[in-house]
Amino acid sequence: MQVDELLKPFPIKEFHPFPRALLGPGCHELIGPEALKLGFKKTLVMTSGLRGSNVVNKIVESMKYHGLDVVVYDKVESNPKDYNVMDAVGLYQQNSCDSFVSIGGGSSHDACKGARVSVAHDGRNINEFEGFNKSENPKNPPHIAVSTTAGTGSETSWAYVITDTTTDPDNPHKFVAFDDYCVTSLAIDDPVLYYDCPIDYTAQCGFDVLAHASEPYVSRLNFEPSLGNALHAVKLTAKHLRAAVWNGQDLAGREGMMYAQYIAAQAFNSGGLGIVHSISHAVSAFYDTHHGLNNAIALPRVWAFNMPVCYDRFADMAEAMGVDTHGMTKVAAAEAALAAAIRLLRDVGIPERFVDVTKDSYSKNRLGTGPTKFYENASVINGDDADVDRITSHVLGDACTPGNPKECTFETVRPVVAHCMTGDLDDLLS
Repeated sequence: MQVDELLKPFPIKEFHPFPRALLGPGCHELIGPEALKLGFKKTLVMTSGLRGSNVVNKIVESMKYHGLDVVVYDKVESNPKDYNVMDAVGLYQQNSCDSFVSIGGGSSHDACKGARVSVAHDGRNINEFEGFNKSENPKNPPHIAVSTTAGTGSETSWAYVITDTTTDPDNPHKFVAFDDYCVTSLAIDDPVLYYDCPIDYTAQCGFDVLAHASEPYVSRLNFEPSLGNALHAVKLTAKHLRAAVWNGQDLAGREGMMYAQYIAAQAFNSGGLGIVHSISHAVSAFYDTHHGLNNAIALPRVWAFNMPVCYDRFADMAEAMGVDTHGMTKVAAAEAALAAAIRLLRDVGIPERFVDVTKDSYSKNRLGTGPTKFYENASVINGDDADVDRITSHVLGDACTPGNPKECTFETVRPVVAHCMTGDLDDLLS
């Protein structure tokens, strides 16, 4: 049953599972013993390769030291593609592996979740599992997820996001799968591993956290067990993101963002998301842009769009972000939350419009080099009327859209998408 169908007839809301987790400085060094406890013998490591760092090699060597056989698939792309998942499945089957480790951010974890689901169904194509709880076999291989960014929280959530490259190149499709059976066996979040994360990625991943925290707090699901985590994650992000971006060796900043991203994911895991994420998924489907970057650009516009139906919740977020709301009306406090979000975006140096984003902003993606031609012309985002129309249509079909607090139609969402493309953020503050 889809979320929008569930909301109308039933008052029952579901609390989805979390994995066991190790959090804190140095915990990644426990991966060998933890893998042995889970019965790992021959493991497929899935990663982007983490170019320029020694993180993957260090973890792989630690696993080997503890007697584990390791096979490495290091070709996961940002916004993981279906062929990344299926290539890894083939490697897993060819080498008779029995377990998975993902190292990286959400792309590595999501691709690994998809590979596990496919393996559990005899190698069926991952695109068959779009939607809610489409997998049928609860016994998929064990999985340890080691995070090297403070962003997606994929290591603790029941969601994964894949780009379906079998669709029309003129109308690509990026989908979200929600599946209780894809939850990892163990999450490892070590802020020391974040030290090598570049400035721009740290900033963009941080806004993924702010989106994960703020969307369940205003979601039409209004899931009470998620609200505390959501609001506290907003507070942690506002407090720690600047230090994590501009002083990457600042342990307090990195650790604060580690906790922010982890509990924000636990908030949306059952509390839902909204069209910040839907817009992000749509833009990256067409342009392969970084998910966190997309969220950062969309977030102020979507906040402004949604505020009229939940001023009180945005007023709470203003206080969480450090605004002195004493004496303010709820409307004024909500507007102050929006101003604080825009100030944060500017302080960490994120582009303010999609047309300001160039290929250099996401140069680590292998645009146009995969087996499809999806992104060969995606050096810049054009943001014209046709672009706005196709992205709006993708938003309306996204699995996150039903949770948005304000009703979404083509006519209401299109101006939001258009403003993301070319609008001035100062217009939102006037």
